[in-house]
Amino acid sequence: MDKLFKALADGTRRELLDQLFANNGQSLGELCKQMTMSRQAVTKHLLLLEEANLVTIVWQGREKLHYLNPVPIAEIYERWIGKFERHRIEALNTLKQALEEDTNHE
Repeated sequence: MDKLFKALADGTRRELLDQLFANNGQSLGELCKQMTMSRQAVTKHLLLLEEANLVTIVWQGREKLHYLNPVPIAEIYERWIGKFERHRIEALNTLKQALEEDTNHE
């Protein structure tokens, strides 16, 4: 999980993930066209994303295509966000029911 948070902590890596979300299966060359940094810098960022399992690779002949892997992000959501969100939804549902009961009793 540490590699995942380290990968997500950098704005450039988040931008690469956004690009893959918008158009999955891009080559290094395609990704570099959209970035304002050297090919080597993009390669280093992609390597960290691969190590964090946020990007998967598929070879098509000699071309290496990069795909977004949303599973680790979903795991973060479940562990760190989802459990807090459930309480808010339950509170809103309780409030809704209480307001509906008050309206029905008038």
